[in-house]
Amino acid sequence: MCSSEDKVATMAKFNGRPVLQASGGSNCVKKLTAPTPPKSIKALERKKSKSFKEETRERSSPGSIAAVRREQVAQEQALRKMKIAHYGRSKSAKFEAKVVPLLDPFPDHKDDKRYCSFITPNSDPIYVAYHDEEWGVPVHDDKTLFELLVLSGTQVGSDWTSILRKRQDFRNAFLEFDAEEVAKLTDKQMSAISFDYKIDMSRVRGVVDNANKILEIRKEFGSLDKYVWAFVNHKPISTSYKFGHKIPVKTSKSESISRDMVRRGFRFVGPTVVHSFMQAAGLTNDHLITCHRHLPCTLLPTNISFLV
Repeated sequence: MCSSEDKVATMAKFNGRPVLQASGGSNCVKKLTAPTPPKSIKALERKKSKSFKEETRERSSPGSIAAVRREQVAQEQALRKMKIAHYGRSKSAKFEAKVVPLLDPFPDHKDDKRYCSFITPNSDPIYVAYHDEEWGVPVHDDKTLFELLVLSGTQVGSDWTSILRKRQDFRNAFLEFDAEEVAKLTDKQMSAISFDYKIDMSRVRGVVDNANKILEIRKEFGSLDKYVWAFVNHKPISTSYKFGHKIPVKTSKSESISRDMVRRGFRFVGPTVVHSFMQAAGLTNDHLITCHRHLPCTLLPTNISFLV
């Protein structure tokens, strides 16, 4: 221990300034030296690195809380995606590993097929079949063209599903759309058709009048096929719509065809009706580019019968 004398502070000068310091021998000086400094910075960094590795190991370990939470989040995201994909299911259905839609209109189709936006899980199968097999497919048969022209005019104010359900009735009423036979119908026969098949009388007369105009078209152009396809240079129009609301109800082409048909005396052939007819007869391919039918309809070979 330092003696009492050692404890007496003396004044000294350091760089010209008075400094209070303890007097005494070397023993006292040793006791007054500063304590050992803490561990070096590198040691602290090693400690932190070690704790970080341990924490990472704990997070990555299968049984850790973080791993369990990550697994829960992944499952929730997967369930959310499946719910969005199966938006047509009933609200009361319990969501399990496999979700069954409320109504599946595509029993024979693969799940990866995409459709035009107007085809929904609740669409009638007859409408889906029409979309897959007829809509946008080029037609060159005069009877079928006559039929589609009549159906396109009739569906105004109605919908295609209702018209397609009555399609066979229209075929029976108008003699399989043989223009020569329909043009011969008498007033009595037209009245009977209107009564038996619940078709408005003005509509029946319009079909008979159009049949007579088709006969005039045949004399001038050779066939209804050659007449209508000449407006598109005998090649289908292929559009590139991405969204259903972008598909127009009429176009400049349908307006020009409508004007010419009206001039020739056709009835129920407004621009909207003609555009619907063009879609049904494949004069224009309005399938959305995301629809599985767009490319097949685009690649269909061009019919060259008009050259014969």
